[in-house]
Amino acid sequence: MGLSPNREVFITCAVTGAGDTTGRSDQVPVTPRQIADECIAAANAGAAIAHIHVRNPETGKAARDVALYAEVVEHIKASGVDMVLNLTAGMGGDLTLGNVEKPLPPSPDGTDMAGATERLAHVAKLLPEICTLDCGTMNFGEGDYVMTNTPAMLKAMAAQIKALGVRPEVEIFDTGHLLLAKWLYDQGLLDDPVMVQLCMGIPWGAPDDMATFLALTSNLPADWTFSAFSIGRNQLPYAAMAVLAGGNIRVGLEDNLWLDKGVLATNGPLVERAVKIAEGMGAKILGPGDVRARMKLTKRW
Repeated sequence: MGLSPNREVFITCAVTGAGDTTGRSDQVPVTPRQIADECIAAANAGAAIAHIHVRNPETGKAARDVALYAEVVEHIKASGVDMVLNLTAGMGGDLTLGNVEKPLPPSPDGTDMAGATERLAHVAKLLPEICTLDCGTMNFGEGDYVMTNTPAMLKAMAAQIKALGVRPEVEIFDTGHLLLAKWLYDQGLLDDPVMVQLCMGIPWGAPDDMATFLALTSNLPADWTFSAFSIGRNQLPYAAMAVLAGGNIRVGLEDNLWLDKGVLATNGPLVERAVKIAEGMGAKILGPGDVRARMKLTKRW
């Protein structure tokens, strides 16, 4: 099989994430202003899409407060910098079991289970062009935490996202999640063009080796648009991997804290490095307007 690299690439920057990264890097943005500023820096560096989580400004922990999302969006709007906004809808599916001998009731520390409508409250209010849909359930870490997205929850969320006129970015963390995405599509719950993010290297999901990556990309429908990333030290090598496989790039502090060995990153330089990688491979970097046209996105501000 010959190479079919992508010659027109868009870059997504995931600027902060929900993980416990603030204790490992003081560059991870926490407040709405900091998160917005990092989105702006990423856009100025060449990212077409900003993928946004919010955090509790006092604790730095992950949050899903609609007001915090609104504040981030308002700061971005006021800046006048054009970018496609992609708000996470992954929060509210966090289940931490009690312990190995008594799993129920769940532990209140780390458990945040919300219904489909509540998980999408910020999306319904702010109407971004894209929001994520985490397509499956999986273990995280070495304890009792489970990222929980049942088929029934995914159906309900996909239906609501479709009704809002927002494009879902389907997050694929393991090979079976791709089957769930196809199942949703077959039921008419995902509209064309379908947008997929391949999330590689996250324990205990799909490893980021080349064989697993190719197993996923070779089973994607030909007309689906995908991006891919890996976490940690393989984030930037995966920028090249994604382009070679015909996809698009994601970088950012959600997935990787380092620019070089011993050098903590910020989002702008990570995007700049991804631009150099893609352009060095002969690809054109697409801007937000190009992405809107290609993915049939609806810009409301």
